Amino acid sequence: MRTLSATSKTFSDDLAAFCRAAEPSAEIASSVTAILADIRARGDEAIAYYAAKFDGAKLRAREFRINPEHLADAAKKLPTASRKAIETAHENVLTYNRKGVPKDWMAKNKHGADVGEKFDPIHRVGLYIPGGQVPLVSTVLMTATLAKIAGCPQIAAFTPSDPSGKVAPELLAALHVVGVSEVYRIGGVQAVGAMAYGTATIPAVDKIFGPGNAYVCEAKRQVFGTVGVDSLPGPSEVMVIADDTARPDFVAADILAQAEHGSGREKVYLVATSQEIIDRVSAEIQNQLTLLARLGKIQAVLAGGFLAIEAPSLAQIAGIANYVAPEHLEIIVKNTSEKKLLREITTAGAIFLGNHTPTALGDFTAGPSHVLPTARTSRFLSGLRTADFMRRTSIVRYSPSGVKKGNDVTGVFAAMEKLDAHGRSVKIRA
Repeated sequence: MRTLSATSKTFSDDLAAFCRAAEPSAEIASSVTAILADIRARGDEAIAYYAAKFDGAKLRAREFRINPEHLADAAKKLPTASRKAIETAHENVLTYNRKGVPKDWMAKNKHGADVGEKFDPIHRVGLYIPGGQVPLVSTVLMTATLAKIAGCPQIAAFTPSDPSGKVAPELLAALHVVGVSEVYRIGGVQAVGAMAYGTATIPAVDKIFGPGNAYVCEAKRQVFGTVGVDSLPGPSEVMVIADDTARPDFVAADILAQAEHGSGREKVYLVATSQEIIDRVSAEIQNQLTLLARLGKIQAVLAGGFLAIEAPSLAQIAGIANYVAPEHLEIIVKNTSEKKLLREITTAGAIFLGNHTPTALGDFTAGPSHVLPTARTSRFLSGLRTADFMRRTSIVRYSPSGVKKGNDVTGVFAAMEKLDAHGRSVKIRA
């Protein structure tokens, strides 16, 4: 674990250098570019090649799509406890995200014209569901549920298989529960390429959603413009802000939970008001490490991606959080400090308040989608919401009297911008 002091003269530079390590390397970018170009050129043949190369799965094009009957069968065989957990989480996600459905509206502008907006679901969306090191069953709920609420007519899910071509049955069951039947056992950059460009067997989508590793995130960045993308949710991040009211064992558990993703590129931050708190959390981390199954993966993240920061003042803490713009932000401080930080921190993907709100609740069941921007992109992007599965269209209707009122304004703008045909198109109606 590396430790910095917010009062150090080099703190800003040191923090910036640590954050830059989350950016995709030139090697990742060039590798992704080559794969995408190959998929665009060779389609299904390239998809099969990369599925074999990266997942060890020897698939023919007709085997890319999973038979919907297999999804229904997986749902039937789902253990009762798993089904109840999926259904409960699904209800919370539904309840939360139904509140975010945008509404059509119309009003009058200064000229008496009708102006407004209408919202329509995106026709065909692609969902990326990570399934490599760990099958993220919860990501099905956090993406597909929102697409269903929005009313997207076509929803296609993509997830990698194991070398035998199998996908985790719990993941397939969750897809069936939420009502998605078009599912492909394709992951990685090749899945993003298939969604963006389409192949003989896989129709292209209009927008791609879902988290992934650094390669998947870079692929989404590169295909943006050919298709839409939700955001850039890459390897997981958490920042925990703690004062002396935070329980060190809770903080340690939450740090370990996010390090557990285990790609090696996760970022974990502890921002504490004293070195004593950092020391207590560090000791708890060592105590709890021995209890965890993915020990090697976690240790690798802690060694290269864990930064502890001593920051005595709330102003310093808010500044650090706003700079890092963490995917997940836990604020575990006294009530008066919490209110101030909640007001002043404006760039976190999701905020979790108090000793009893671990990030894992947001990962699995609280309600908001866990698809959140990473690598400082929370500065300008937000977490996934229902409106992201819809597109907005503005509507304008002028009457004969309204166009006369608008003529003077458009005439001035047409003159300023030297666009006389624009001005004439209004004046001819006035």
